[in-house]
Amino acid sequence: MTTITDILPAGAWEGAAADSVTLDYDGRHRRRIVLTGASGAEYLLDLAEATHLKDGDGLAIPGGGVVQVVAKPEPLLEITAHTPAELIRLAWHIGNRHLAAQVFADRILIRRDHVIAHMLEHQGAHVREIEAPFDPEGGAYHDHGHDHAH
Repeated sequence: MTTITDILPAGAWEGAAADSVTLDYDGRHRRRIVLTGASGAEYLLDLAEATHLKDGDGLAIPGGGVVQVVAKPEPLLEITAHTPAELIRLAWHIGNRHLAAQVFADRILIRRDHVIAHMLEHQGAHVREIEAPFDPEGGAYHDHGHDHAH
């Protein structure tokens, strides 16, 4: 088993990856774990501290080569609004509930939650269930997913 201790940020490495690992959001926040590549090879990720891996990051294989991190699509809610001001108000409601959120200029992605979907619809949001990679904002203190169960 190959031990990997270095991460190459997305865009900081080039060429074809030797292998890839596909992980959901929770699976991409790691310090030490055995990962299985698409090739079937196993890698021991052994980092100095827990780190959030992003889609496109590379795990440097000692002696050369890179294992590419691929963000796995997961069940999400896509929230849109009629105006930017309405979307900002919806973002406030999401943040007030300490939900992990990925924010774009025209939409917000959160993990699927029927109670939150209902609340947002009553606030005027357009809510659609989708499957997509999830990479929420790190938060003021860069902690990992401060979700509350509903």
